[in-house]
Amino acid sequence: MAMSPRALLQLGSAVRAAWGSRVWGASSRCFLGPGIAPGSAAAWKELRSSEEVYHNFCTAASQSVTYKELKKLLHSKSNLLIDVREPWEVLEYGKIPGFFNIPLGEIGQALQMDSEDFKEKYNQDMPSKSDSLVFSCLGGVRSKKALNTALSLGYESARHYPGGWQEWESYEYPEKKK
Repeated sequence: MAMSPRALLQLGSAVRAAWGSRVWGASSRCFLGPGIAPGSAAAWKELRSSEEVYHNFCTAASQSVTYKELKKLLHSKSNLLIDVREPWEVLEYGKIPGFFNIPLGEIGQALQMDSEDFKEKYNQDMPSKSDSLVFSCLGGVRSKKALNTALSLGYESARHYPGGWQEWESYEYPEKKK
């Protein structure tokens, strides 16, 4: 069932109003901004631009790993830690200890490989669909894409570290800050 942009806007405004009032005690007006009428072209544009933000609010808690959580996970052998940057990025900038590299462009194929082929190519055991996976990249964009790919393939315990190498480096090597 397809919904018109106007119907989506009205639905989105209602959801945002309910969610906002529940979380912040705010009305939908604070989300649409002053002078933006519900149903207007400006409201539709604002709704579309905020779609990813609201999606991330809804999914971030269970699918994201904070720096502190990642530090704890590094001491556990029950997590498969995957850096999805390009190999040259890992060589040039460094990597988070314990992570191994599978470029984002290979994630979908890699997670569907035969276990022997996976072991040969990546020198790691192939994860099962129940294993805990954590993806990282430079700043969270590619790791989120890898997370979505893994979830679509049935890896229900997959998560990502949205801070990526940039956040890790800022905590671990503060002297490198400019």
